[in-house]
Amino acid sequence: MSTWSQSSRRPRADAALLVFGLGVVALTILGIGLGASFMPPDRVLQALLGEAPRTDEIIVWTLRMPRVALALLAGAALALAGAILQRVTRNPLAAPSVLGITDGAALGVVVFLWLFSNESNTLRVSIHWQPVAAILGATVFAVLVAALTIADPRGRGPLSVILYGIALAALAKAAVTMLMILGPVYRAGQAMTWMTGTVGAAHWSDAATLAMALAVAVPVLWVASRALGQMRLDDDSAVATGLSLVAAQAAFLALAVVLTAVAVAHAGAIGFVGLTAPHAARLIIGDGGRAFLCATALAGAGLVLGADIIARVIAPPLELPAGALTALIGAPLFLYLLVRRSAIHA
Repeated sequence: MSTWSQSSRRPRADAALLVFGLGVVALTILGIGLGASFMPPDRVLQALLGEAPRTDEIIVWTLRMPRVALALLAGAALALAGAILQRVTRNPLAAPSVLGITDGAALGVVVFLWLFSNESNTLRVSIHWQPVAAILGATVFAVLVAALTIADPRGRGPLSVILYGIALAALAKAAVTMLMILGPVYRAGQAMTWMTGTVGAAHWSDAATLAMALAVAVPVLWVASRALGQMRLDDDSAVATGLSLVAAQAAFLALAVVLTAVAVAHAGAIGFVGLTAPHAARLIIGDGGRAFLCATALAGAGLVLGADIIARVIAPPLELPAGALTALIGAPLFLYLLVRRSAIHA
């Protein structure tokens, strides 16, 4: 790429990032303002800055901000996980929900609830073990997808990864349904959360856990962005550039699993964010570099928060799960990409 094209591309990327960021800020203010009574943007800003009446500050910081923060953080985590998986598998169809990782994490959480909650709907162990259960479930299903793909005698093509992922995701969903049927009724409501995905019951502790996960993952991705870029090449070319391919693939896959699991543990099995957000960022920013990762995180954050806002206003007083709305956006995109890919390889 010429120096001129690089210098002309950078301002466009910066401008696009600015638009993404302003969009997320606008959604954040709108999301905080929505509730039992609407709070205008000026009152929201005053409450955030500590210049509002005490009542407004309590409403914003105690009741509404945790939900908005969890939506933003979960969306960013799932989006980055999707970008990592698409790069590791070199497959634009890859995403945590498509490869069964999201549903594996949800199954891990539901098994945790099924085993360690009593009839009074109280956990017999600390809630802090819940993300661990999600990570275990996500890891098991990620390893199963990888093992089945490697062992496939027909080859390790990108389509094989997707097909095994879809099959295992269906298996995880079936297992969750079985646990809901076999367990007492009081567990069904908890399990349904992980089937659909919602941030309606958010607490600051949930957002804090996700923030800590991202605080570790984002610097790692920032430092390892060159290695992630090298994985766009074929295996031989990537190794020729000095990349330890197998080690890099394993490390990035582990990072994607952890990001997905922590997000699902606190926000439920919100699907297709990891598929949709990287494609939105790629369309605007291009595929490569740290700007792409920043745009992907912002797109994912905006997608989940936007879905939650729509879920709250589309059929009041009922609140639809945000995961249902992200699926309405992501599923058609997945079908389009699948048909397009099949047509290209026909």
